[in-house]
Amino acid sequence: MAQGYERTWENRRERSRAASAEAPSGYYGLPVIKKPHWKWLIVVYFFLGGISGASYVIASIAELFGGTEGRPIVRAGRYLSLATLIPSPILLILDLGRPERFHHMLRVLKLRSPMSVGTWGLTLFGGCCGLSALIQAAQDGLFGQATPLARVLLALPRRAIAALGSVLGLFVGGYTGVLLGATAVPLWARNYLLLGPLFLASAMSTASAAVTLILALMRTTSHQLLRRLERLDMVALLAELGLVLAARANAGPVIGKPVREGHLGRILRWGVLGAGVGAPLTLLATSTVLGDRSARRIAALSAILTLVGGFLLRYLLIMGGRASADDPQATFEFTRRRS
Repeated sequence: MAQGYERTWENRRERSRAASAEAPSGYYGLPVIKKPHWKWLIVVYFFLGGISGASYVIASIAELFGGTEGRPIVRAGRYLSLATLIPSPILLILDLGRPERFHHMLRVLKLRSPMSVGTWGLTLFGGCCGLSALIQAAQDGLFGQATPLARVLLALPRRAIAALGSVLGLFVGGYTGVLLGATAVPLWARNYLLLGPLFLASAMSTASAAVTLILALMRTTSHQLLRRLERLDMVALLAELGLVLAARANAGPVIGKPVREGHLGRILRWGVLGAGVGAPLTLLATSTVLGDRSARRIAALSAILTLVGGFLLRYLLIMGGRASADDPQATFEFTRRRS
């Protein structure tokens, strides 16, 4: 009788093991966590916000250390920073669904909340960005030469504002990656140490590309000035390449499955790594070898590809994170590695 009971329990254990092997998740294939609702509005916000913060930093560096030769970079960077910043709060408010929610986040500052810190950082950066753009407009004579407004703007400590705004600009360029890493989404949480530097490197590459494109379209821009921006873009692209590959390897085959396979995998290989990083680096290296003959056209083409790659990178990370949240195996793998 005892042997019969032992055989019965052994058969049940065997069936349980077989069922566990056949069913890849303990939740009947249903997601363990709720995926974020973020889609195109946040993709565009991440893209424009990164350009705004990094272009401000580039303009400030050119103002502090570039001398008179760097004035075109300062001018282009200041106006570009403001132009790409203006849509950012609008996109955030539209994503929140109710405008008062953005106002409510400014009522208190929660240092442990990346969303709260990010909202305050974006608001403070907006003040510095707007002031610097107004000062630049006054220097360009857009408010007249002797008007009271022009005199007040020209009397402001523009270098101190630029220094403070640059710190905030670096924050705006990278905090979105930190924001993603602070969630429970497996793809983002697994790379929480890499996403901040990755977003910052991508912001620098797309911002330098945007400034390069603006100046390349202006016939008065010297080749030497374009070379400066190209060197900055190459450094940023190399950093971005290393961080993308590191994040892909760190995610592993299970958590990183959404960005390894299917259409997102093709976007990573051909859009981000191929057209967005590899092709611009090749063009910039070719421009260095060829000299000044085709520098302007190569700089413009490289800049366009870099901008496309930067946008695709943010689309890839947002949509890949949503897909990993839908995969219960990714959640189990992430929690297993943490334990």
